[in-house]
Amino acid sequence: MPVGDRPARAEVDATPPPELAPVARTLFGDRLGLAVAYAGLLVTDGVVRGLIGPREAPRIWDRHLLNCAAVAERIPSGATVLDVGSGAGLPGLVLAIARPDLSVTLVEPLARRTAFLVEAVAQLDLAASVRVVRGRAEEIASGGGGVEPLTGDVVTARAVAPLDRLARWCLPLAVPGGRLVALKGASAAEEAAEHAVVVDRLGGGVPEVHHCGAGVVEPPTTVIEIVRERVVAPPRPKPTKRSRGGRRR
Repeated sequence: MPVGDRPARAEVDATPPPELAPVARTLFGDRLGLAVAYAGLLVTDGVVRGLIGPREAPRIWDRHLLNCAAVAERIPSGATVLDVGSGAGLPGLVLAIARPDLSVTLVEPLARRTAFLVEAVAQLDLAASVRVVRGRAEEIASGGGGVEPLTGDVVTARAVAPLDRLARWCLPLAVPGGRLVALKGASAAEEAAEHAVVVDRLGGGVPEVHHCGAGVVEPPTTVIEIVRERVVAPPRPKPTKRSRGGRRR
């Protein structure tokens, strides 16, 4: 439902808590006010629409905004970024706020989430650098389902899938030499080692684990980074077997 059709939101204090204010200023700089406005959307509309759990609202800064903003250090200046499974805009919208030099596309298949993202982009006045595309990663890469094919210098994803599936979906979205930057948890090193063979088969380099925001964010944000070293054609579909009578099985 469009914003204009809903009751006005109650005013909420979405500013970072005092102990996190210095970190927020470091990561967002003069765009901290924009980050606060986005935090306000998350803890109101985001909760009402089921994009953010009610218990997450009090931790929106340490668990979500600062965690995502720290990843900006892994993204080159002026890069095009595709955020796959963007959900409520994490990390894509956060990166667009922290880094106005980036061109960000938020990729999300669910209608209710894309509706929120479209409204958030408009309310935050980010339409010049952010767009929302409804679709699955596989459709975005191939141009299927009536969606134009897209690629970017960096593909980001947060809490979307295990690394093998994530690489299968996201590496085709990265330009040759581009990167997948996946936000992960404490078991990132084990996951990177476990799926290294699959990643290589998909044309990716050795998965590398990086800790973003060290000395600023506590704990640092852990990411697995994979360079798209080779363009690998998707596997051909298996031929359909025919029975003796000539019918397909």
